[in-house]
Amino acid sequence: MTEAWLAFLHISAFLGWIVFASSQAALCRVEWVNAAVVHRLARLDKILWIATAAVLCSGLARVFWGAKGAAWYWGNPLLHLKLTLLVVVAVLMIGPSRRIARWQQALASSGQLPPANELAGVRRLIMIESHLVAVIPLAAVFMARGFGN
Repeated sequence: MTEAWLAFLHISAFLGWIVFASSQAALCRVEWVNAAVVHRLARLDKILWIATAAVLCSGLARVFWGAKGAAWYWGNPLLHLKLTLLVVVAVLMIGPSRRIARWQQALASSGQLPPANELAGVRRLIMIESHLVAVIPLAAVFMARGFGN
């Protein structure tokens, strides 16, 4: 049962990440932006960081408490690929997070909405993150079938 629960938690965390990143990307449009959207983007950003931590923690739980054991996972280069992709995505998330925080500050102080070019830039980064994250399950599928060991 432990393996099933760990897999469920990991997949749920991963799907949560996809949902919240998709929501952020959808809201980063000039024609949709208003004060409520800026606040929603900030909330989604916090949730996205929590989802990122949940993906990492649930994945590490599978490594240490899963049926295959830590030695099997750590010896598999596909795990290292998955972790590297997650780190790259987390680093890419820093820029949008900082911009969204600045947008909230500007909105609070002057009522200014984000400029169109910044919205487009944040959306582009979120889309890049999402596409990189989409590679992680591919590596997971190959790992589950014994590749890499």
